[in-house]
Amino acid sequence: MLARYFRLWFALARFSFARELAFRGNFLIKIFVEVLWLGILLLFYDTLFAKTDTVADWTRAQYLFFVGVHFALGGLIETFFLENCNQFADLVRTGDLDFYLLKPMDEQFLVTCRTVDWSCAPNVLMGFGVMIFALVQLGRPVGAGDVLLFLTLLTCGCLMAYGFLTALTSVSVWFTRNQSLMEVWWLFSTLMRYPREIFRGDFASPVGWFFSFAVPIILVTNVPARSMVRILEPWLAIYMVAATLGVLVASRLIFRYALSKYRSASS
Repeated sequence: MLARYFRLWFALARFSFARELAFRGNFLIKIFVEVLWLGILLLFYDTLFAKTDTVADWTRAQYLFFVGVHFALGGLIETFFLENCNQFADLVRTGDLDFYLLKPMDEQFLVTCRTVDWSCAPNVLMGFGVMIFALVQLGRPVGAGDVLLFLTLLTCGCLMAYGFLTALTSVSVWFTRNQSLMEVWWLFSTLMRYPREIFRGDFASPVGWFFSFAVPIILVTNVPARSMVRILEPWLAIYMVAATLGVLVASRLIFRYALSKYRSASS
């Protein structure tokens, strides 16, 4: 069964790549914009750390690694899922979702994985490049166990973000437009961009706690980054894995419930 889905995804990915190459100029410009954005981001933080030694207890090299994790995770989400979820409202509004429901495949797989945005794939490589550069600056020895733990938590972060995105996408069945929902995702991606330590103070602490444990979107980038460049509490790693499973199950239930309320174009 899994081999069948993998073959289908591979065929869809090849088709998406061929479609991207049909408009090479647009493909190259999109990649250039992503490179430019990373350059601006690194320049901003370089200017920031020129004025201070630490930001929220993160040193320059540690924060650089955090930026690499965020950029790589964002690249994974944008490459494989974001565009698909963004188009779900159009499928509902036009009735084209009917064609996906008639196919002998899992509906969530077809809706969220049908296309691959290859122009965002270089973000993943650039993110890992920034991470490697940061580790060299830290001069910290990295063992196989460290790499395995990091990749496991990075996978959990990607799956957790996918779960949140799928849950938001499902609500499009009732709204038929997902502009406001995508603004919620923009809020989530903004929270993923900063270390958990910045949420301090009378007002910020409850916000940080809520988005760390009730809706654990902050953990998506924080936990993988901490596992490599800071001290990661074992309970937090366990909670990350458990929260990922919980978010995936919840998003699946929400998606199935949304489909049960969908009224096809023929009804």
